[in-house]
Amino acid sequence: MENFALELIQNGKRIDKRDFMQFRNIEIKENVIGKAEGSAYVKLGNTQVIAGIKMGVGTPFPDTPNQGILSVNSEFTPLASAEFESGPPGENAIELSRVVDRGIRESKTIEMEKLVITAGEKVYSVFIDIYILDNQGNLLDAAALAALVALLNTRVPKLDADGNIVRGEYERKLPVVHKPITVSVCKIGDKLFVDPLLEEEAVIDAKLSIAFREDDKICAMQKQGIKGIEFDALEKMVDVALEKSKELRKLAK
Repeated sequence: MENFALELIQNGKRIDKRDFMQFRNIEIKENVIGKAEGSAYVKLGNTQVIAGIKMGVGTPFPDTPNQGILSVNSEFTPLASAEFESGPPGENAIELSRVVDRGIRESKTIEMEKLVITAGEKVYSVFIDIYILDNQGNLLDAAALAALVALLNTRVPKLDADGNIVRGEYERKLPVVHKPITVSVCKIGDKLFVDPLLEEEAVIDAKLSIAFREDDKICAMQKQGIKGIEFDALEKMVDVALEKSKELRKLAK
C-alpha cells in the first residue's frame, strides 16, 4: 500500500482521491471530559485525538516567578495503532508533546502572568494531556488543534480559604489570547501536500510542521523525513502552511 501511495502521489493523485491541498473531513467536539477543566475531541479523517486539561496549584519556576506553569504530555495508546506499546512515552510521543507545547508557549497563547496566585510562591499549573485514540496519519495537526480547542473552553477553578482547588467550581475562563494553528506540509519529489494519510507519511521525503499565530507569526517549526528541503521548496511549504492555517483557525472556537 505504501508503494502504491508513493506511485499515486508521483502521478499527482492520492489514495483517497483528495486534492493535494485538501484536508480530510474535520469533526470537533468540546467539553468531552466531564471532570476536566477543559477538553476537546478532534477527528481528522479517521485519526482521532482527545485533549484534556487539568489545572493545579504549584510553585513557580525560579526563572519565571510571575508566571503560571504549562505542561504538555501525550499518550500513544496501544488501541490507536499496532505500532504503539504500553509503558513510558516513546520518542514519537515525546516529540509530539514538545512540538505542541512549543506552539502554545512561543505564541503566548495563555497570559501566564494572570495565573499567579502569590508572586514567587504560588501559581496555577495548566496540564494538557493528549490521548491518541486512532492513528490514521497527521497526528500532530490533530493533536495541536485538540489542545487549542480544549484551552479555549478551559475554566480556572476556585480556591478555598487554604488556597486549594475546589473541583467543579470555577471563577473565570482561562486567559487565552492567541490561537496558534499547526499545519504539516509534506514533500515527495516536487509534489507538496497536506494532511497525509498513514501510508503517505511512510514514504515522504520530508515533512515540515509549522505553528502560526493569527497575526501570521511563526511560533514553532519541526522538520521530519529522511531528505533535506531546498530553499525554494521551503518557502512554498511555509506559504502553503500559512494559507491552510487560516482555514483550520475558523474551526477553533
